[in-house]
Amino acid sequence: MKKSTKKLLEYYRELPDEVAQQLLDFAEFLASRHKVVEEDIAPPENIPRPENESVVIAIKRLSATYPMLNKDKLLNETASLVSQNMLQGRDAIEVIDELEVIFSKQYDMLVEQKNRIVLND
Repeated sequence: MKKSTKKLLEYYRELPDEVAQQLLDFAEFLASRHKVVEEDIAPPENIPRPENESVVIAIKRLSATYPMLNKDKLLNETASLVSQNMLQGRDAIEVIDELEVIFSKQYDMLVEQKNRIVLND
């Protein structure tokens, strides 16, 4: 989450309910006047998986393959898998296979969400 987003959320949480609603109303007004034109979601890059790839290098490759994904949403699952590999000795190939599924699912969810927004407009 961006620093400015955190700060805005912090301010919002400190406001009384009535004033917080005014802030939401104003934000909605600004958003309606400055509608952002959403870009199409690019397809994933075609970066082949090398032999003998480490888990950390796989995460870098997958991040480059899916640059459109919000990495904050992937942090929890990827960190867990890295620790399973490094601390618990889980096989790197298994972990990388699972990472590829996670990144792919996140991409699919992003595309689905974009399609839902377009259909609702």
